[in-house]
Order: sequence, then structure tokens, then C-alpha cells
Amino acid sequence: MLELKNIHWKLSEGEEILKGVDFSIPDGKLTVVTGPNGGGKTSIAKIIAGLYSPSEGNIFLDGKDITERDITERARDGIAYAFQQPVRFKGLTVRDLIEMSAEEKLKEEKICEILGEVGLCAREYMDREADASLSGGESKRIEIATVLARKNASMLVFDEPEAGIDLWSFGSLISAFERLKNEDGRSLLVISHQERIMEIADYIIVISDGKVSAEGSREDILPTLLKENSSEGKCPLGRSVKEEF
Repeated sequence: MLELKNIHWKLSEGEEILKGVDFSIPDGKLTVVTGPNGGGKTSIAKIIAGLYSPSEGNIFLDGKDITERDITERARDGIAYAFQQPVRFKGLTVRDLIEMSAEEKLKEEKICEILGEVGLCAREYMDREADASLSGGESKRIEIATVLARKNASMLVFDEPEAGIDLWSFGSLISAFERLKNEDGRSLLVISHQERIMEIADYIIVISDGKVSAEGSREDILPTLLKENSSEGKCPLGRSVKEEF
């Protein structure tokens, strides 16, 4: 189980983005973190991954305090993170990236299976360089594929995985998330506005103005979110929106 206790985080200019966040992510479940833009959702993902350090508070993984551990150490602990804006690697092929994530040489059939889960034809992509020649959507899907390939990862963190992905590939991604939570028993934390992702969640956490404003089972939280946004004439669910924080 991953636990965040009294997490605070500030911008370098001093503005406080997270203002005492507390929640737990249960093992073997899919948890979605959602809420208004600028509320701190992406900051939470980066703090869990070790990219940001909280100004106050602690993070525990299976009872062990990992607050001071960096992104490499947390990866060894089993936390895998998919960036909202994927990193490109000149000189490395897609096959290289997936095998590095899996920490072993993979048969072509396995690479096909992993890339197929994010809607890519393996034979067209596995020997391509993961550089600027790839579109933003292609890079995003390959980034997600590398996370899916991580065998030792028990906690998978996805920051708006729907961004830049076409509708057909998004359906494949939903199927991959369902398989991971139902068959692999790994914990998934997904930052998302997408109603379809929330519909397969076990647990939903709403972050607003740097705090947890609501949390609970999908059955309890999602209808309330849909009702609130419908009555206010808003439609944040189902959109791909880039969040600054």
C-alpha cells in the first residue's frame, strides 16, 4: 500500500500547490485522481515518483518511509511512472526501451503483445528510433508501453495517459488497464479527467485547491462528479487537458 501523509509542496516562487494531502492507494486496485486543472494532481504524481520532494509530509510504501528516496531508488522499490510529456531518446529504438524496462531480452511476440496493448503495430515500430521523428501521440503510447513492460513494478503511475492518443488506441489502453488490475494484481494510479477511465476505477480521489475534496469507491464518487458538472454546465470529464501542475 502507498500512503501519503500531510503532503505539502510549493513552487520555487513560494506559491503553495499542495496543502496537506492525505490518502492511501490500496494494493491491486485502480485508483483515479481527478479534479480541476491547477489543483495539484500532476504534482502528486511527480511526488510519488520522486521527481518532486514535498516541503512537508511523508510517503510510505508498504510501511517503509520513502520520502527521501529519489526516482531511481523508487523505481527499484517498484514504482513505475509514465510522464505526461514523454522523453525522447536519440540512438535508442523502441525495442531497446521496452527491453530496458523489462530488464531482459524479449521475444518478438512479447514486444508485439506489449505494443499492441497501446494500439501500435510492433513490426512498424519496434526498430524505429524513439526520437523526434515520432509524433507526440506515438511517443506517449510507447512511454505507456515501457511502463507496462516493467515486470518488477508493483505500483504503476500514469499521468493523463489519454493525452495525444486517438480513440481506437484509447480503447486498447482501457483494456490494458483492466487486464493489469484484474490479472496482474498490480496497483494502478491514474491522473485523469476521462469518464471511461473512472468507470473502471475501484477508487476515486478528487483533488481541488491542493487538498483532497472527496474520495471513495467509484460507485459513490463518480455519480456525484457527473451530477455536479452537469448541473454547473461544465464538462471536464472525457477531455484531454494538459495540467500545469
